Formats: sequence, C-alpha cells, structure tokens
Amino acid sequence: MIRRFATGLVTLSLLATGCASIDQGGGSRLELISKRGQLHCGVSGKIPGFSFLLGNGRYEGLDVDICRAMAAAVVGDATKVQYRPLTAPERFTALKTGEIDLLSRNTTLNLSRDAAGGNGLTFAPVVFHDGQGLMVKRSTGIKGLQDLKASNICVGSGTTTEQNLNDAFQERKLSYTPIKYQDLNQVVAGYLQGRCLAMTSDRSQLAAARSGFPDPEQHIILDVVLSKEPLAPASVGGDQRLGDAIRWVVFALFAAEEFGITQENVDSKLQQAKTNPQMSSLRRFLGVDAGLGQKLGLADDFVVKVIRATGNYGEIYNRHLGPNSSVPIPRGLNRSYRQGGLLIAPPFN
Repeated sequence: MIRRFATGLVTLSLLATGCASIDQGGGSRLELISKRGQLHCGVSGKIPGFSFLLGNGRYEGLDVDICRAMAAAVVGDATKVQYRPLTAPERFTALKTGEIDLLSRNTTLNLSRDAAGGNGLTFAPVVFHDGQGLMVKRSTGIKGLQDLKASNICVGSGTTTEQNLNDAFQERKLSYTPIKYQDLNQVVAGYLQGRCLAMTSDRSQLAAARSGFPDPEQHIILDVVLSKEPLAPASVGGDQRLGDAIRWVVFALFAAEEFGITQENVDSKLQQAKTNPQMSSLRRFLGVDAGLGQKLGLADDFVVKVIRATGNYGEIYNRHLGPNSSVPIPRGLNRSYRQGGLLIAPPFN
C-alpha cells in the first residue's frame, strides 16, 4: 500500500511537472499534438451547419472543418481529430485543463474571454460574423422587443447571449423572465414545448435550429439584432506557438479564396508556382519557397495540405451554409474583403 501511495505521488509530480513545462514556456501544445498524431477539438455537435453529429457518427459543419484544417496542417491528416462535444459552460474549462487543444464551438470573441484578467484565451481570426436574434412563432404576431414585455424567453445559460438579452431589456426598461438551459437543444425544446414565448441565440444558430423543425415556415426570426457576435476558434492563453499556428491556418483559408485556390485546383496551382519563379507571392504561400511554415512550427507546404483537405473558406461556407445546404445563410459580412465583406488575410511574407 505504501509503495502504491508513493508511486501515485511520483506520477502526480510528473504530471504536474509536464503541465508546468508547457505553462511556463518550456514547450508548446503544438508539439504535443504533433507527437500525439491527433488533434483534440472541442465542438458543440448539436448545431447544423456549424458542428453536428450525424447518425453515422461523423461530425460536419463549418466549425468542424476548422478542426480538420488544423489537423491537416499540424499532423498532416485532416481525419486525425478527436471531437469532444461540449456545452457552453464546459468549453473554457476543457481548454484550461488540457482536455482539448482547440475550441471550435461558435464562441464569441470578447474582452472578458480574451484578456489575461478574464478567461485568458488566445483567439484565432473571426470565422463567422454574427449577431444575436430572437425567434417566435409566426402565429404570435410579435414584431419586436416591445411585444415581448413580461414574457418568458428561453436562453442558454453561461453565455454572452444571456448577458446581451438582459442588457437589451434593461436598456428599454422592459421586464422579462429568462428560462435558462445548458445547451441549444434544451433551449429549442423549451421553446417548442411552449415554456417561453421566444428563444434567443445567435441568428445563425436560430436558422440552424429552425431548419430541423417539422414546420420551419411557422417560425420567424425577428429583424431585431441585439449584439455583435464575432465567432472565432480559441486556444489556451500563453502558448504563442499554438496560437500562431491556428491563426495562420485560418488566414490561409481566407487567402486561398483571395488567390482563387480551391480544393480542385490546388495541385495545378502548386505546379504552376513550381515552374514559374516570377510568381513569388504564390510560391511563398504554397511553400515552394521555404521558410514561412517553419516559422510557425509547421511544414512549409501546410497551406497545400489544408486546402486539399477542406478547400478554401468560401468552399467551406458554401458546403455547410450556402444556398444549396440544409442551413442556407447569406454570406453577408462573411465574404472576402474583395467582395465587400470583412474577411481579410495579412500578407504571407
């Protein structure tokens, strides 16, 4: 018994030493992912179009493809991802404890989550510009916030959504009762069961939820937008190498669309870059001229691996949220800056 106790203390000491070495700058989780040969990625698993667990056990959606892109860049294989479905209250703890390497779960970037005095996360570029909305049954005749005075409203607990809802009603001096749930499925269930007159979430999530209703046309998303919701992947704070890698993988998805590089033509573009020394920017971007990937702790051709696996950002968006998808959402602000949107990648040089 004494030997087992002593062994346990040694094991805990080694684990603590290992964790401390990463936290204190002795290493990066990027190296751990590479050695492990697998990315642990936190998702929702319950939001069609973003991260949704299919009946065959496969995950799909925009957030899922961010995980796949990162795995392609770091491990060299987009299938080497272990998905961890997380509720909103669980997600930040999962990052801090090391349960996941990357959080790709429709998470709003804000000061409290980014700052060292708050959650202390490291955010990647915004992958979906959204805003909070409200959904009601068409039969209610509700048109705006004033019509919801003294009503029950279903909302996710522990989210910025809950705070934004409270702010909006306080500013207008309107009373309401929040009916709180742990995840979106519970919010939807409460709404459909009539426990609340309206449900609130990001407008993208409302559209995703409505797509699964038996009679989606009987539910309307109000024109009211309660907030800005810039949704971005996140990693644990203080690990610059991991944060840099995630940041530039996302930028690569944006830049590939700017370059016109797609999943279908990436190999021909690569060959074109190899045979034409004058195409300097393309050669750097695709890793023909070495150096950029190494600065991130990635292979120089990481962009090629990413685009082969997922396509560019526009392809990812169209696959999951485009007009022919099950959750069609107009791109709007999520277009490339060349098309009047907000997505732009810094130079790869």
